[in-house]
Amino acid sequence: MRYKALALQTTCFAVNAAATLQEARERMLRTAERIERQIQASKRFIGPDVRLVVLPEYFLTGFPLGETIAEWQQKACLHPDDPMWATLGQIAQRQQVFLSGNAYELDEHFPDLYLQSSFIFSPAGERILNYRRLNSMFAPTPHDVWDKYLEVYGLEAVFPVADTEIGRLACIASEEILYPEIARCLLMRGAEVFLHSTSEISSPQLTPKNVAKLARAIENIAYVVSANSAGIADIDIPFASADGGSKIVHYEGHVLSEAGSGESMVAHATLDIDALRAHRARPGMTNYAARQRFELFADSYARYSFYPPNSFLNKKPERADFLENIRQAASRWKE
Repeated sequence: MRYKALALQTTCFAVNAAATLQEARERMLRTAERIERQIQASKRFIGPDVRLVVLPEYFLTGFPLGETIAEWQQKACLHPDDPMWATLGQIAQRQQVFLSGNAYELDEHFPDLYLQSSFIFSPAGERILNYRRLNSMFAPTPHDVWDKYLEVYGLEAVFPVADTEIGRLACIASEEILYPEIARCLLMRGAEVFLHSTSEISSPQLTPKNVAKLARAIENIAYVVSANSAGIADIDIPFASADGGSKIVHYEGHVLSEAGSGESMVAHATLDIDALRAHRARPGMTNYAARQRFELFADSYARYSFYPPNSFLNKKPERADFLENIRQAASRWKE
């Protein structure tokens, strides 16, 4: 099984400055239409065997910059039956690709929160995977309402893996690439390709996230398809702060392709799932997945807790609460 994957490096047009909900929605729709044209043109150039396209983090909206939780819920978040989900599914269907990206969404079970979600649509236009980001500095996550989240969705929904005709796909959001446990839990469930929607500082030097992309590929024997933004427009941070470096990493840790700065389809490469599976099946020193001994670590993870779960289970969050949780967790390292 061989096919082309594309980490589409495209500009994020933020909705922060939108004066009304209608204006924000119009911006999001224009973004979706523009991205479909870019996918279509990229396929014409690269070839019809492009089966997988990964988009940058929060490509529809940008990120909150000063908005309260309630303001961002209203301005930028998709509700479960939002027409934008259908629009994205139609793009995947018309372009006959598996389409992955990242957006902010609402959940009726947690009305005081929004969640940052990575998704995959199949070429049939169906959303086959929805992963909620688990580790974030300034946004709510399932861990903040952990007990109720498990009660509603169960543990398997926390670490979803889609078994598809192009391999077993899983999503990792942005800086979560720095947390090896997330990728490892997805590997436990069979993940072969990590779809990494990100919006990160790009540099000619080896950044922490780029080190992590190589590490996650090597230690899990998995491809990493990482799509960064080509700058963030209509927001007060410098435009090119998050621009460039989209890449595809081979399961042995070498970079197959990498984009420079600006909008680009350069980060495309062939993924050979049969070769990956053969590598995982062979005994040897470099089969790090087969040699992993999970029981060694289970008790330590169960015994120690630093960042508190259920922070917002019975509390409506304010922006300052996120920083206070970090302060408390950091202070425990002194104990």
